[in-house]
Amino acid sequence: MHPSDLRTVPEDIARRIVLPEGHGDEAALFEAYRWLRENQPLGLADVDGYDPLRLVSTYADVMKIERQPELFPSAGGETKGSNNPILRSQADDEFTRRLTGGTPWHFPAVVNLDPPEHTEVRGIVADWFRPLQLKKWEEPVRELAREAIGKRLASGVNELDFVHDFALQYPLHVIMTIFGVPEADEPRMLALTQDFAGAPDPDLRRSDVDALSPEAAAQQLAATLADFRAYFAAMVEDRRARPRDDLATVIAQARREDGEYYSEAYSFGWFVVISTAGHDTTSSTMSAIMEQLALHPDVLAAVKADPSLIPNLVNEGLRWCSPVKHFMRQAARDTTVGGRTVRQGERLMLLYQSANRDAGVFDDPDTFRIDRRPNRHIAFGYGPHMCLGMHLAKQELRIMLEELLPRLESVEVTGERRIIRTNFLGGLRNLPVRLTIN
Repeated sequence: MHPSDLRTVPEDIARRIVLPEGHGDEAALFEAYRWLRENQPLGLADVDGYDPLRLVSTYADVMKIERQPELFPSAGGETKGSNNPILRSQADDEFTRRLTGGTPWHFPAVVNLDPPEHTEVRGIVADWFRPLQLKKWEEPVRELAREAIGKRLASGVNELDFVHDFALQYPLHVIMTIFGVPEADEPRMLALTQDFAGAPDPDLRRSDVDALSPEAAAQQLAATLADFRAYFAAMVEDRRARPRDDLATVIAQARREDGEYYSEAYSFGWFVVISTAGHDTTSSTMSAIMEQLALHPDVLAAVKADPSLIPNLVNEGLRWCSPVKHFMRQAARDTTVGGRTVRQGERLMLLYQSANRDAGVFDDPDTFRIDRRPNRHIAFGYGPHMCLGMHLAKQELRIMLEELLPRLESVEVTGERRIIRTNFLGGLRNLPVRLTIN
């Protein structure tokens, strides 16, 4: 047994990484990640109010676990429901189990499932998200990008909060257009996606949630999902009666091998996953890229001079931001990871942000560099749970930058920026900027 197996991570490091509020100070968070990688790369965190868990901090260890879903299941394998793939407090998990009758999640989304059920459910939309299929969306997405620029940015100097006034709007419009959601309903969808992402942050609580309750995050999540369900239930009914050429129809019309429709719960799972992960991850990455262009005018000049560098800029932005900060896995049996013992039933927190700053894989990892060759970031995860929408996300980001950067003369951060206090899905909460557009 490795000596570090016998020690828990120092309390300040563990709390910084495990607790949502620890993610509000980005510098301290990344220093905690660095300490873990160098001292206890698979350290045991024991934080009050949370199950004990392993903090998986190195690129190699995250990849080893991601490649072995049978050994490290998402939902708990044979003991389905014993692991929540998104880390919540014990109070939050217990609140959810009371609502659902036993599982720590509300619906059977792909992140909550293990093979073979995961493989089957993923197959509902897998073909739709393939690169060849997405080519038909190249020009429609480009039109949406041009529309966003024309609608939200004027020639000359623009003072705005880039997150709220721009980055949140464009990816949402793309996703909702692909779904077939009427544009008039997009403000409602935006509010719900932000309620979902902001559930762990006390400053982003809904008015109908008891902010002082230890179950406040779970209460907000449940209320938000109920609102999502009410909206998308009507859409499923409509698309089954009147199919169209949109993604909502693909989901609503999906059938099992016996010819029966998938239950509403599975359809609902896809609608929520694509609405939230497909929106917030892209908007967070776009905001991170814009901040780095403001901090590095030489990078902005280089990409403006050579637009073929835009895919590199997108890739580095994804590595830098890593908007999905973690997923949880559970050991199905005793094993070793990186030479360290992991016991059956132990939960493991895969720290993608940490892995993407691992100096053993990325030269000068704390510098934003678009000349990385190769840039094997794992912002989209790896293995069977690798993000299905990654090609769409890259397409959206590339097209927006291709349309915006030729017109962007300069960008400057003009005020304090803050990070959403969440240990799961998020990035910049705001980014005051001055954009000069020609």
